[in-house]
Amino acid sequence: MERQKKIAVVTGASSGIGREFVRQIGYFYRDLDEIWVIARRRGRLEQLREESRLPLRIFEGDLMKKQVYKEYHNALRELSPDVRMLVNGAGFGKSGTFTDIAGKGKKLQTDMVDLNCRALTRMTQMTLPWMGRGSRILNLASAAAFCPQPGFAVYAATKSYVLSFSRALGAELKSSGIYVTAVCPGPVDTEFFIVSGELAGPLKKLSLAKAPNVVHKALKDSRKKRPLSVYGAAMKAARAGAKLVPHGLILNVEELFTR
Repeated sequence: MERQKKIAVVTGASSGIGREFVRQIGYFYRDLDEIWVIARRRGRLEQLREESRLPLRIFEGDLMKKQVYKEYHNALRELSPDVRMLVNGAGFGKSGTFTDIAGKGKKLQTDMVDLNCRALTRMTQMTLPWMGRGSRILNLASAAAFCPQPGFAVYAATKSYVLSFSRALGAELKSSGIYVTAVCPGPVDTEFFIVSGELAGPLKKLSLAKAPNVVHKALKDSRKKRPLSVYGAAMKAARAGAKLVPHGLILNVEELFTR
């Protein structure tokens, strides 16, 4: 009987933080057999084969459409792998006021909700039956989840969902030995800002982190079964501030620094 393959699954693997997870997972978990990668840009995923320590199984598709889920679920049922890690890395943001973004495209804001929240939830739901004791789920949230963000209202709200969902799911799965980590970086130097728009505010620009460092810490925190991974002193301070200072006051300060 063929041995059950141990795999990791990474969405949003064609760029940014998702791509970096694929690069690093093989160094942290050397007993894996494959990484299953899901993203829209097949060419990017083919290039990633050359950078990965492990073989890749590519699922090309848009997580806001049905086809890729069908292919992924069929592969799970056919091969019955042991999923040791799920990284929900797919997502995007768009900066600007709610009304300004609505004027640029009717679906932009609802697409953020669909990809950042619904797709992440669907991937988790589909994958969990193939996860067992010792498995890990890493959900890409954001430091924007800690407090409402004027000029980033929908994106920050979607990441608040990811953070809350991750913490509750982690509590539910703890007795099963499956551990959930919400990854909450601040601004990261990736292609994200090509889509979202230029990074606004001097403090955000000063706190720009490198994707390899964020991912390295996230994998270490996941190994330590931590429910939250926050990279950098500035983002840790932001988290503490959001817990101690009334959000109304924080919103007033944010307005001063983004003018």
